[in-house]
Amino acid sequence: MRDVRAAFRRFWPLTRGDRGWPAVIVGCVVASALAETASILLFARLTDTALQAGSLSAFWGPAAAWLGAAVLGAFVGYLGNSLAAWTAERFVLRLRAKVFRHVQDLPPHFFQQHRHGDLVERLTGDVEAIEQLVVSGVVGTVSAAFSAVFYACAALYLRWDLALATFVLAPLFLLAARRFSGRIRAASQDERVADGAITSVVEESLGNIVLTQAYNRRRDEERRLDREARAWMRASVRGARLSEMYEQFVEVVETLCVLAVIGLGVWEISADRLTLGRLLAFAAFIGYLYPPVRSLGRLGLTLTAATAGAQRLNEILDARPAVTDPAAPVARWPVHGRVELHHVSFRYPHSRRASLRDVSLTAGPGELVIVTGPSGAGKSTLAKLLTRFYDPAQGVITLDGVPLPDLGLEFLRENVALLPQETLILNGTIRENIACGRPGASDREIERAAMDAAAHPFVTALPDGYDTPIAPGTAALSGGQLQRIAIARAMLRGAPVLVLDEPTAGLDAVAARQVVQPLRRLMAGRTTIMITHDLSLAPDADRILVVDRGRLVEAGTHEELLARRGAYAALAEPLPDAVAAASAVPPAADDTMILRW
Repeated sequence: MRDVRAAFRRFWPLTRGDRGWPAVIVGCVVASALAETASILLFARLTDTALQAGSLSAFWGPAAAWLGAAVLGAFVGYLGNSLAAWTAERFVLRLRAKVFRHVQDLPPHFFQQHRHGDLVERLTGDVEAIEQLVVSGVVGTVSAAFSAVFYACAALYLRWDLALATFVLAPLFLLAARRFSGRIRAASQDERVADGAITSVVEESLGNIVLTQAYNRRRDEERRLDREARAWMRASVRGARLSEMYEQFVEVVETLCVLAVIGLGVWEISADRLTLGRLLAFAAFIGYLYPPVRSLGRLGLTLTAATAGAQRLNEILDARPAVTDPAAPVARWPVHGRVELHHVSFRYPHSRRASLRDVSLTAGPGELVIVTGPSGAGKSTLAKLLTRFYDPAQGVITLDGVPLPDLGLEFLRENVALLPQETLILNGTIRENIACGRPGASDREIERAAMDAAAHPFVTALPDGYDTPIAPGTAALSGGQLQRIAIARAMLRGAPVLVLDEPTAGLDAVAARQVVQPLRRLMAGRTTIMITHDLSLAPDADRILVVDRGRLVEAGTHEELLARRGAYAALAEPLPDAVAAASAVPPAADDTMILRW
């Protein structure tokens, strides 16, 4: 119960603004219970006065009152259930938004440590489980308690001695619930973990379908899914068996209670101390009493199962963002774009080795600074620091002389545009993909950015033009074309600082040539820091920095570094061919050829 209380305290604040509705819902439950109580008493009266006497005139009054009570009970029952569903879904809406908002602030390494499918399951199934704990659980507890009290009082009113005799068995429901709760909770937690694993396997398999087909991995993927599905099945069946065992035990207890009522009632009738109508009414009250008592016992099982979801969701909410907005951010200003790193060192969480060690660089407006080096040298870490996914462990990074931690994150990322190594495409139209660079941009501005990125010709050649739907991994466009859409997005953003992380990675020679000119237009007049292995633009760079094992080992212009015959010269040996290829930009007709192919 300690876990239940802790989860309840953590998520209860999300009901703020809707806490009056549960009172209305409980009021509807009370009114419905009163209507049911009245209906049962009217049934007893009808039995004793009309049925036993065979009097039709004695039928109409109780019958009309019974019908009125039934209509009233149906109305308030519908109102209460509708409000309960509305209140529950509003809570789910708030909780899912809270978790999703928090997830978007978490650093990249968090998503590398958790499978995406499992995170999806936590944002769906686990969120709904917590609703059962915080909203439906509270309403259900109060409603069941009120109903049990009403029906118990009605039974006591009819025959207090018979009622007390039947109440003796009621605690068995609660004892059974307590006995089963721990085992059902463990099964529920295993089932939720397995659910997330199944979602992850399906997501990963569909996302890597080309690898699966090309390497004949279909059976391997089927075995992976079968292994996770069997784990889910075992947990699900175990939970179902425990729940069914509880239900059947309760059925037996209820049968004992009914038999006790009937046996005592027959004895009372034979002694002429009880009428048939009152016996039937008493049996009905007992019949109505046990479902709420059973619900109270069942509620304990539901709450303990919901704590499994709460623990999984708490793991997300307890993860801390790597960076946060400052308490008093520096006021906005027209950013010029001067970027400086002063003796910056950084190590990723849970990593033993520093990714950057004592790195310094300067880039001013209109300058192109290329950062190169062998794989794993720490180049891409610079992109994460410049866009403030992380803060340096030592040293400081400034924008126009202002340390990045003193800037609001939104302001910083409006002025530092990132073109990441992976070409990121949203599920939407080409227009929407470009427009996310600057929400609210006009169609003319979107098309202007596409023209500057050399994307306009192939986009307009499509049947639906800018309204063509695309998605991650789409085969409708080539890699070079998708990259030019990403470049158009960055152009539309118009940030004074541009960080390019391997902008030609994954592109063949033709596609890489096609993005060179758009990249040059994108970089014009901006502070550009390009992290790349592709040195085709190296002769145009104002400075080249060579990073190896996290340290800055060389710095200078293309000619200066070649003359030193050091680390850069070794990297740039095939450069003459690359430079020649970069200058030979193919005509726009090539786009049409690629598209048709």
